Amino acid sequence: QVQLLESGGGLVQAGGSLRLSCAASGRTFGSYAMGWFRQVPGKEREFVAAITWTGDNTYYADSVKGRFTISRVNAEDTVYLQMNNLKPEDTAVYYCAARPAPRDSYFTSAPLYNSWGQGTQVTVSS
Repeated sequence: QVQLLESGGGLVQAGGSLRLSCAASGRTFGSYAMGWFRQVPGKEREFVAAITWTGDNTYYADSVKGRFTISRVNAEDTVYLQMNNLKPEDTAVYYCAARPAPRDSYFTSAPLYNSWGQGTQVTVSS
C-alpha cells in the first residue's frame, strides 16, 4: 500500500478557493488510480473526484462538477484538488485515496480504494 498525507484545508468564505494536496509515499505512485472523498459527521463518505494514473481521465460528482478540478504530478507523487466557488455545503473532512489500477481505470466507490489519508478539514462560511 501507499501512504497518503493530505494538506491544504482550512476556513474560507463562500465563493472562495482552496487547493488540497495529497502526497504519496511508499510505492510507485504512478501506477495508482487516485480519488478524493469527503465526509461530514453522521453521513457516509461521499465521492468527490477521481483520476486515472496517467492523469488523462477524470470524473466528478455532479455536486462539484465545474467548480473542482483534480490533477496529479506523478514526478512529485502528488495529487491535487483545486476547489473554486466554494459553498457552505462543501464543508467536510476531505480524504484522498489510492489503489493500484490499470492504465485507464478510475473508481468512484470508497470500498474499492485500499489506501487512505488521515483527512483535512475544509470549512466554508456563509
